[in-house]
Amino acid sequence: MTLVLRFAAGSHKGLIREGNEDSGYAGPRLLAVADGMGGAAAGEVASSEVLGSIVRLDEDVPGADLLTLLGDAVQGANDRLRQMVEEDPQLEGMGCTLTAMLWTGQRMGLVHVGDSRAYLLRDGSLVQITQDHTWVQRLVDEGRITPEEAETHPQRSLLMRALDGRGQVEPDLSIREVRAGDRYLICSDGLSGPVSHQTLQDTLGSFYSPEQTVQELIQLALRGGGPDNITCIVADVIDVGATDTMSGQFNDVPVVVGAVADAPPSSAAADRSIADTPAGRAAGLGRGPQGSFGPAEGYEEGYGPGFGPAEGYEGGYGYGSAEPSVYGTEDFDEEQPAKRKRRGLTVPLAVLVTLGLIGGAGYFGYRWTQDQYYIGAEGDHVALYQGINQNLAGLSLSSVDTAYSDIPLKWLPQDQLAHVNKTISVGSRKEADTTVQDLKGWAQLCQKAAGLTTTGAAQGTQPTQAAQATQTTKASFVAATPAVPGEKEKTPRAPGAAAPTTTPTPTTPATPGTAAPGTSAPTQNATPPAASPGEQAQPPQLSDEDRSRAESCPKQ
Repeated sequence: MTLVLRFAAGSHKGLIREGNEDSGYAGPRLLAVADGMGGAAAGEVASSEVLGSIVRLDEDVPGADLLTLLGDAVQGANDRLRQMVEEDPQLEGMGCTLTAMLWTGQRMGLVHVGDSRAYLLRDGSLVQITQDHTWVQRLVDEGRITPEEAETHPQRSLLMRALDGRGQVEPDLSIREVRAGDRYLICSDGLSGPVSHQTLQDTLGSFYSPEQTVQELIQLALRGGGPDNITCIVADVIDVGATDTMSGQFNDVPVVVGAVADAPPSSAAADRSIADTPAGRAAGLGRGPQGSFGPAEGYEEGYGPGFGPAEGYEGGYGYGSAEPSVYGTEDFDEEQPAKRKRRGLTVPLAVLVTLGLIGGAGYFGYRWTQDQYYIGAEGDHVALYQGINQNLAGLSLSSVDTAYSDIPLKWLPQDQLAHVNKTISVGSRKEADTTVQDLKGWAQLCQKAAGLTTTGAAQGTQPTQAAQATQTTKASFVAATPAVPGEKEKTPRAPGAAAPTTTPTPTTPATPGTAAPGTSAPTQNATPPAASPGEQAQPPQLSDEDRSRAESCPKQ
């Protein structure tokens, strides 16, 4: 039995992002997806350099330990990012996720950092074989929210681990036994976010060719709104024998897609030690005439970068039965129109048509921006903005929709404040309200926690003061209260003092407003004893869960 991988890869920038920060690599031994982060801080550079650093793993190294190879390669990629930041401080803040598989023919080594994912479809059942390194996944693991709530949580993209050139990397490493018929999917969260687990399972189980499956998965993500870059690799484990007529129809040409295809990494291109391996050939392809990054050979005209291997899906059982299509267009299924000569179109008419198209695009583009919302800071509090956080020719494309003066920035935890300062994109007004309520809850919790701390400190001196005040008031009250005739004296007499007279004294009717004879008038300002300290109102207490959450609150 001889097991081989048959793979396809694709990438799309989505419908919202201006560029593609994802990178993907698929070769005969290595499958990898890196999702860049950092935006203006060059997330596409990070993902491209990380894949360029680990591409050497696609070289056949007999007897090598999979986990050692993967662990060393990931640490080397992280060191490469640190070196780049030291050379160019403007790259500070860049980073990426990484999910990669290294194949030996019988086993698959898996390394994972971040929230890109790997799935296994076996016997019709799809299982996620990686765990997201995100804040919401930690909340799910602790039982504080459900998996369903995590799918719509406003902080679902907050990463707890990533490759960013800082310190030592702590990747998840594992070994998996493979079987003929297994299908693997590696993807960025641009696919796993808008497309449900059930839909992924149905799609992976319905399309035979990896190429067809990749096309369909990307279309599903675009139909779901395409809010992020979309990159995915589908790889099948196939049993081929010496007499198998299909085995000669495949080759092992590596495929690179996304940011690494648009801008080949300098580290991989400079490494000539593996120039004669599949990984070396992929790294040395460089930019093609269309700005694509290999493979240069094997792709017929009409294929976009990312569908591979090029040879091996041409006819045959199941593979290459669908017509090729080009990624980067809004509709993948439409046939590309043939080029024709334009006749009879005068220059003035062409100018008018061009101006009309530009004006129409500008109008509809502006209308579209006004349907977008994001949450950011305004002065010292949180605000909801309508539009997008961009400027066009000096004109801001957003304005404040609602200012929330009851959510001060100073009461937000550091991670929440960082998100607000960077702005939080929301897909609808309903989602915006949910996020605002979440921020408001944090602010109120932190204010409450700070109030409890202040109250506790102030109450530290109350028992002594309250006791003294109670004793003074009680003494004044007793001194001012007249003795009741016939009542025994309750306080000890001084030595030698005369006993009190017990003979009743004749009484006369008291004149209204005057004291009775033999008695002193009570003091007018005498007051009853004050309440004991135990009767004072106690401040509200935090629950155990709120106390745990309040640990991240700012110290005022």
